[in-house]
Amino acid sequence: MFGVVFPNRSFPMDISAFTQIDTTHWVLDMNTFVGEAYDQIREVCIFLINNFSLPPDKALAVYIQSPGSPFLFCGAVTVSRPSAVLTLPWPEPGGQLQLTADAVPLSAKIGVSVEDLATLPSLDVAAEKRIERLAMKVGENLFNFMQSFCGVDGSKLVVPMDILDRWFKKFQERAKRDPEYLKGFTL
Repeated sequence: MFGVVFPNRSFPMDISAFTQIDTTHWVLDMNTFVGEAYDQIREVCIFLINNFSLPPDKALAVYIQSPGSPFLFCGAVTVSRPSAVLTLPWPEPGGQLQLTADAVPLSAKIGVSVEDLATLPSLDVAAEKRIERLAMKVGENLFNFMQSFCGVDGSKLVVPMDILDRWFKKFQERAKRDPEYLKGFTL
């Protein structure tokens, strides 16, 4: 049905490495795979096996879960996109702490499920994260520029009315002069 590879960390693994929960859900226990260093695994490549036929309106969705936290969507593969390298943005462990010695240890997991394509968020989560980082860096640049022209009036910051125009003109001029400048805003 599907396989995964952790770049620079594993050989291809097929569905047999996962625990099947039901006919449409599988889980890989990361503690069994890499121990407590699960958060060092930053990418997974998931791919459909050639003889598996996924309906065009379905997708294999990939989720991650750090100990005690809910599952977080990472991306998916479909018939038209049969493989993908997905970033694994492990959330900070959360939830209830284990207080008894006989409690089953909580572990990090990668979950895969067959889902309706229409119900999933954008399949390019990594691109959305890059756009978010870009917006944050541009906003930080604007804030730093404005801060250099700020005055203080009691508990309020006061900036000149034309500050946005001045910042934008400076930003455009710098981008025209130095093609490498805008590359500094991407990660």
